[in-house]
Amino acid sequence: MLWRMITLLSALALDLALGEPPSFFHPVAWMGRFIKWGWHHRPRRGRERQFLYGAMLVIMGMAFFSLPWALLSALDIPFWWLCSIPLLKATFSVKALFQAGRQVQEALEGGDLPEARRLLGWHLVSRDTSQLSPPLVVAATVESLAENITDGLTSPLFFFALGGLPGAWAYRFCNTCDSMLGYRDPEREYLGKFAARLDDVLNWLPARLTGVLVVLAAALAGEDAGNAWRTMLAQHGRTASPNAGWTMSAMAGALGVTLKKVGHYRLEGGDGPLNPGTIERCFRVVHWTMALVVCCTITLMGVMYACRR
Repeated sequence: MLWRMITLLSALALDLALGEPPSFFHPVAWMGRFIKWGWHHRPRRGRERQFLYGAMLVIMGMAFFSLPWALLSALDIPFWWLCSIPLLKATFSVKALFQAGRQVQEALEGGDLPEARRLLGWHLVSRDTSQLSPPLVVAATVESLAENITDGLTSPLFFFALGGLPGAWAYRFCNTCDSMLGYRDPEREYLGKFAARLDDVLNWLPARLTGVLVVLAAALAGEDAGNAWRTMLAQHGRTASPNAGWTMSAMAGALGVTLKKVGHYRLEGGDGPLNPGTIERCFRVVHWTMALVVCCTITLMGVMYACRR
């Protein structure tokens, strides 16, 4: 219990101090190469064959990237927890998310809309950003910051609390597979369907917990917690994702703004302005939310330890 808590806090400190390692050394990049290898050998025809192949790719990848850590943990190697620190850090990203949002904010503050659009599309969203107005760039940045709390921190730490390092790595592989294959275009719809559905299942509880924590964080950050709660309960189902709407709608209510993706959804938290200052307020709520996530994770580990005893 103690060593796992030390590992968690040390991994978080490592992330905040150094950010992301170079791609060559980043385990998520290794996962990406594995998924690309699987993509290259995919069946070209047959929905059932593609679905089964995609499911096998996810299951094999989760096992391949998590079992080694389970075996090493079982060997009770002295000071193994030291090695676990960078390995756990690789499953979540805090500093990089803040940096990405800050770059978009600074570009908008400098009046460089094309650069803000480019940075938004490069770091935070997969949608076409080339025609977005400044308020829509702000909205997309806030949406991404809110949504990424779940898969960027809450879920990896949740599965670390439940299953240690193997649990965090298994989750990260599934999430990476969903981000690469979970699209509804002709080539990937059935190949990535299993990854997308499993990712929805794995994020189901963490997303709802994070939504509640956004509400609490809004109160701590001096924002409108009551409106965050009401907006979340009323509008979390407006997004196509069964999970993303919880944190995004809570953030919209907390900031008193309307977040919309044209042609897809509209989260109406209020009529407040969408400007670089809105992103700054969002940062404050995200900071408090992530602090609460860490506290909840440590509490969960303590409860599990007490139950085992």
